[in-house]
Amino acid sequence: MKQYLNLCRRIVDEGHWIENERTGKRCLTVINADLTYDVANNAFPLVTTRKSFWKAAVAELIGYIRGYDNAEQFRAIGTKTWDANANLNQAWLDNKYRKGEDDMGRVYGVQGRQWAKPDGGHIDQLRKIVDDLTKGVDDRGEILNFYNPGEFHMGCLRPCMYSHHFSLLGDTLYLNSTQRSCDVPLGLNFNMVQVYAFLAIMAQITGKKAGVAYHKIVNAHIYEDQLELMRDVQLHREPLNAPKFIINPEIKTLEDLETWVTMDDFSVEGYESHPAIKYPFSV
Repeated sequence: MKQYLNLCRRIVDEGHWIENERTGKRCLTVINADLTYDVANNAFPLVTTRKSFWKAAVAELIGYIRGYDNAEQFRAIGTKTWDANANLNQAWLDNKYRKGEDDMGRVYGVQGRQWAKPDGGHIDQLRKIVDDLTKGVDDRGEILNFYNPGEFHMGCLRPCMYSHHFSLLGDTLYLNSTQRSCDVPLGLNFNMVQVYAFLAIMAQITGKKAGVAYHKIVNAHIYEDQLELMRDVQLHREPLNAPKFIINPEIKTLEDLETWVTMDDFSVEGYESHPAIKYPFSV
């Protein structure tokens, strides 16, 4: 929480105003931020200076792992995070590649599980990573990459968190995640949970110990209509103790994650927070 709040203060104190073409709003922006999460000691980075809803973030991560491409699929596992981008983004509604209501196109998990090869067929990036790590192999390229410029026009949104690079040192698994753009008041709450949970889940299904997750954000920003709530409310609250993230020990394989796992297989212990803050969301 301290590193999260330090980033928020840095943006408020040092940020530059940038016009965002996609949303038509101004953002107070800084470049480059590095966060770390102690997964080994189960210090779950769930924001405590406002009430945070972690289940939707984990549900979204499971949807990416499964390669979902439809907002209805995400709703079925417990999150509505893709409803707006799939159905309210006018550029996507006018796109000839959109298949209909709730379609997201070739974004995020689709790229991770079905990266199109130019000579035909697909590459399952995540399957290769899981197989290697389970065998104790790290070829220094255990990278899950969602960023495919050749297919941006075939999806409703470019990925924000676009790369997850797993590394083995002995029997300990580490993760470096890179994010090109981050709505800090709203999105970062989700992103921190997902980076942490991804390392914890991958360590469990590959039989490794979880180490540290490193989270790099390139463009960190606060939208103009969020600034007052961040500056005058959230930054005046004292952070509370970190909770613990619990994963059902029966989740042992990638196939388990693909088939029977639900949000009931995850829980959080010891979470206390300040009251909720309703930040505006920009589509």
